[in-house]
Amino acid sequence: MMMQRSGNLTQSPFARLRPDDVITLAEKSLGRELTNLLRPYNSYINRVFELEDREGTGVIIKFYRPGRWTREAIEEEHLFLRELMEREIPVIAPLTLATGETLARGHGIYFALFPKCGGRSIDEFSDEQWLELGRLVGRMHAVGSVKSAGNREKMVPSAATTRRLEYLRTNKLVAAELEQEFFSLTAGLIEEIDHQFDTVPIQRIHGDLHFSNIIYRPGESFYLIDFDDMVMGPQVQDVWMLLHGYGEDSLIELDLFLEGYDSFHRFDRRTCRLIEPLRAMRYIHYLAWCGYQVVEDGRTEVNPDFGSVEFWRNELIEMQDQLERIHTAGNPFGHL
Repeated sequence: MMMQRSGNLTQSPFARLRPDDVITLAEKSLGRELTNLLRPYNSYINRVFELEDREGTGVIIKFYRPGRWTREAIEEEHLFLRELMEREIPVIAPLTLATGETLARGHGIYFALFPKCGGRSIDEFSDEQWLELGRLVGRMHAVGSVKSAGNREKMVPSAATTRRLEYLRTNKLVAAELEQEFFSLTAGLIEEIDHQFDTVPIQRIHGDLHFSNIIYRPGESFYLIDFDDMVMGPQVQDVWMLLHGYGEDSLIELDLFLEGYDSFHRFDRRTCRLIEPLRAMRYIHYLAWCGYQVVEDGRTEVNPDFGSVEFWRNELIEMQDQLERIHTAGNPFGHL
């Protein structure tokens, strides 16, 4: 039996945003006129639109989902992006608005404007591109290590993952028949992996660095995009999701990446033991993310089976398999 959806689209915090509101807010913030172009981009959490000024210059407006980040947390994301841009690291930083700031508020929703920057994704990197990507992430982390971000989430199990499990529990998103088994298993998982993070430094990182958040511009460079999930976390969080397989199956790519990385910032290869614990955390974070769509909008487009007993039974099997992998995988650089 499928989960009863908790609401409908009219409950969305973005429901009151009309097209003319979006254009008017952008014009006032930029201090220049725009055309009537309003092209929506795919975004499950925020609302993102492409706009255009009278000279044909593309502009992106991003509305942050209310209640997800505080103003201070968003400003820390913007500060990090500005610091990276100032050091000529290829990212897309927010535009300075007529107010002199990068963040504005309209209809009760925070928003920012960005220059349009086209590019394409690459699914398979060459050896040279693995080196280049490693250098780019190393440069980004070198800047990220200079300051802290006290309003951003800490990517450690006892903080980030525990909070998401509580979200699933509070909103009764797990199928009732499997609720006790699920929370018992995940509590054991947290206890199993949390101590592994105790001695690992955390710093400002991208937090969600996968292929879709890297674009390639021929003749230029890779660009790192979408820092919405920026966190204080271990460096390896921005490494493992780029690999096509498990760490031990991707040693050549991982070695090339870290060779480039070490050119600009030191990477402790012993922290690669966190790859499988971080993968387990991502499983749980994904489940909470799906649940968030149901709670906020009354639906989830990510997985139509979300909430069913069969869905949660499959998730339990995957979680059990991942826990077994954590027990046996260790560090892909086994000699460290």
